[in-house]
Amino acid sequence: MKNIFSSLLALVLVTGILPAQEKQVPPQGGTPKNFTLPEKEVVQLDNGLQLVMVPYGSIPKASIQISIKTGNINEGEDQVWLSDLMADLMEEGSTTRSARQIADEMAGMGGNLNIGVGLHNSSLSTSVLYEFAPDAIRLMADVLRNPAWPEAELDRLKSDMKRSLAVQLSRPRAQAQRDFYAAVYPDHPYGRIYPTDTQVDAYTVDDIKAFYEAQVGARRTTVYVAGNFDAKAVTQAVREALGDWREGEEANYPVAEPSVSPTVKIIDRPGAPQSTIFYGLPVPDPSHPDYLALDVTNSILGGSFASRITSNIREDKGYTYSPTSIMAANYKSGLWYERADVTTEHTGASLSEIKKEIARLQEEPPTQEELDGIINYESGIFVLQNSSPNGIIGQMIFLDTHDLDESFLTNKVANMHAVTPGQVSELTRKYIRPEDMILIVVGDKKKIESQLEQTLEIPLKQ
Repeated sequence: MKNIFSSLLALVLVTGILPAQEKQVPPQGGTPKNFTLPEKEVVQLDNGLQLVMVPYGSIPKASIQISIKTGNINEGEDQVWLSDLMADLMEEGSTTRSARQIADEMAGMGGNLNIGVGLHNSSLSTSVLYEFAPDAIRLMADVLRNPAWPEAELDRLKSDMKRSLAVQLSRPRAQAQRDFYAAVYPDHPYGRIYPTDTQVDAYTVDDIKAFYEAQVGARRTTVYVAGNFDAKAVTQAVREALGDWREGEEANYPVAEPSVSPTVKIIDRPGAPQSTIFYGLPVPDPSHPDYLALDVTNSILGGSFASRITSNIREDKGYTYSPTSIMAANYKSGLWYERADVTTEHTGASLSEIKKEIARLQEEPPTQEELDGIINYESGIFVLQNSSPNGIIGQMIFLDTHDLDESFLTNKVANMHAVTPGQVSELTRKYIRPEDMILIVVGDKKKIESQLEQTLEIPLKQ
């Protein structure tokens, strides 16, 4: 029976008996909507700490994040990842609770405690059943204010950190990123992505305590609560648990002075089947008037799956699988770069095509149709990403980090749709300048050096 059915199907396909289907055209998209920041209540405590409450959604849970405006950006030259080690040791418990007790209490509330460090902010966060929000805040405050700093755990944590460091730096992308950021930010924490083993070995509990005392306090701290919760009970819990906490210093982010000197460097990886490319330069940060339109420009050029560079070196040429261009939002200092892992024999050709796409966008504005497609996609993703309590908290932290008004969020979709094709070309000419870019390539030097010299039309001095 199976063979008879197969034969009949083949006959139908060959003779064209099946009716032709009309080409289906997708429906026109709806009118784009602006992101609406939900109503919030802000409570300012006398010691400088701020509480921000955002009732949102119908799920009976509350997302809580205690955000402190400090992180890797406040580390000295000999303190790389010291703030990360501080967070690791803080997870080992407070003076009143062990790590196990903290985990058990949080689990009883339907959540778990996460402590993390980023470039600009450190945080304690959780998501618990709504009736436990005040209890969770009290527990989190205890961990924040009364860390035990158990010296017996330090060697284990430093060993874990060095293992993680070794694994990361064995990867070509991490090597390229390390040297790229070091070239852009030679005298700033942004340029010091990874510590050495010697640095990690030297850190002591006293170093961690000193960093904590200098960088952590009420005036740098905001407690965000979003979702469903009793606002009165949450406010009372914050006042009781953190109202008498020491003020500490005001937030202080050192402003970077990035290098605009073009640089080419090859990190030799003999026998590598691929080359990892980082290619870019400093651009405006989120507080700059051109930032949003430049972000749209980036999406057209290389920052989305439908972008020109991606279509060229992935879809058309097959040189790489997942290229992308990135707009890094640092404090008062932005960064644009193209990142790609390309086949070794096509390293020079890939770089040549990237430069061609930049030049084409400089010279020829995109069509309105292409621009509208990118903007509709990006604005839709933006709204969806912020349709959750944690998403809303993340956006409010972004505003606070970069000293931005709420209008940056609430008018973002409309401002994206106001970008014109001519503006895209103008900004590409103004900011995306290959002649000023820093190029870091990790790959087989013997096979790629001549390719890069031919593409760049300069001899490479290593």
